[in-house]
Amino acid sequence: MARLIRDLATPAAAPLNYREVGATARDVLPGGYHHLHHMVRVGRGRDAFECAGAAVTTWRMHRASGARVRSRSERAEPGAFVEVSIGAGPVRFAAPCEVIWTAYEKDRIGFAYGTRAGHPERGEESFVVDLHPDGTVWFTVTAFSRPAAWYTRLGGRLVPVLQHAYARRLGRTLRGVVAGQATG
Repeated sequence: MARLIRDLATPAAAPLNYREVGATARDVLPGGYHHLHHMVRVGRGRDAFECAGAAVTTWRMHRASGARVRSRSERAEPGAFVEVSIGAGPVRFAAPCEVIWTAYEKDRIGFAYGTRAGHPERGEESFVVDLHPDGTVWFTVTAFSRPAAWYTRLGGRLVPVLQHAYARRLGRTLRGVVAGQATG
């Protein structure tokens, strides 16, 4: 079971810019948001699972996809600050987040981060690797979000399209990391 560290009634929740903290750990995502669910097979077997899980929770997958990651934490742990930025040259969008929950289980590894003040969106996104009973390894991105900045509001329907494209990119990147581990 995912480890959730926030209670919505605590003042510590103030830096997050949305109310439904931890919702990506549940089966039903909250209403009033754009929902994203992307699942892709990234490998087969315990070694592939462990490689993928490590790549996801140590920010390697994000970095390998071309994103910049800034965090004092070497791996995803509840409460850890992480800033992911994408773009090129001076046109870069920074996304400050906080790790909300983690899963370091026998057949499931991953985490979710929630958006903090200054993020262009409001919501939460999880990145989970599962080892299925048939030996296949699956990577799933689950998110709910809505605009928090003028430019994401202006982007309208294009923003969810870009978010889904980024989720697909992460899946391809993770598949490449796992394949490289198997051949290297």
